[in-house]
Amino acid sequence: MPAPIRPRRSILFMPGSNPRALEKARVLPADGLIFDLEDAVAPEAKDTARAAVAAAVTVGGYAPRELILRVNPLDTAWGHADLATAATLRIDAVLLPKVENAERVRLTIGLLDALGAPPELAVWCMIETPLGVLAAAEIAAAGSPVAALVLGTSDLANDLHARPARDRLPLMTGLGLVLLAARAHGKAALDGVHLDLADAEGFAFACRQGRDLGFDGKTLIHPDQIGPANAIFAPAPEEIARATRLIAAYVEANASGKGAPVSKAASSKRCTSRRPAARSSSPTPSREENRVEAPTKAPLPHRGRGRGPSRSDGRVRVWVWNKETPSPGSPCGLATLSRNAGEGLRSR
Repeated sequence: MPAPIRPRRSILFMPGSNPRALEKARVLPADGLIFDLEDAVAPEAKDTARAAVAAAVTVGGYAPRELILRVNPLDTAWGHADLATAATLRIDAVLLPKVENAERVRLTIGLLDALGAPPELAVWCMIETPLGVLAAAEIAAAGSPVAALVLGTSDLANDLHARPARDRLPLMTGLGLVLLAARAHGKAALDGVHLDLADAEGFAFACRQGRDLGFDGKTLIHPDQIGPANAIFAPAPEEIARATRLIAAYVEANASGKGAPVSKAASSKRCTSRRPAARSSSPTPSREENRVEAPTKAPLPHRGRGRGPSRSDGRVRVWVWNKETPSPGSPCGLATLSRNAGEGLRSR
């Protein structure tokens, strides 16, 4: 059975060492919370933070938010203890930092199994180095528990020696490769954080850019970023209306045994993908007016792409874009044009 689709418009990092933040998170409108035991916690506070997060999750009150625990790397003094705690908590996923190969992911999955973690516990992978970007496809395919790839754009920009840029042009290759890897293997893809809290306009731009690229949502570092992220990554009213129409058309087609339904919007989209036989600045004519033909002096053989078969009267059929709802059997409107330009066109 496929996993349920969850909104991941806003995923907020929460320092595990900040009890006030852990308490406040229970009322924040974020889609998900990442309890951070790694970058946001000083080495001397790691054990305390782990205990604080475990206590907060045990008390509960975070539903319906998705709960993720970012652990320390396995090659640190805290990594194994973090995984042991994750295996006992009622959380949705473990987030692995700085993943650069699939072997590390498989090792983590094996350890979680050995520690008695529930089978539904997912593994998220942070891609934040050039090696991680280049290995993103094999990381995404490392095992069925892998559910999401999360960009670490700040560390990635540093490793690339990239200069700060609002349009994030230096990161476009990395963003695209990780997104391709995630989609190729059916995983979620989350955009990286925006560090400048004073730059609300820049944050909104980054959200729109991430949405347009195809990311499911954005990771955040402050509660003030939740509202804009939720609004930008949410579907627009017209998108919801169109989806509702498509679902209704599908149900109706299934009930009547007609097979795959074709909506007006879909038909119009397909029609525009074909090159019009002629361009004009005049208003679009009706369907009947679009059906035109002209005789030629002798039958012409069929040749060339995009034309229908030759007819015995010398006329050749070609497809013409029609804005109106096409009639059955002619999805884009049919015109019959002469190859002899000197004879012009006449309406049927």
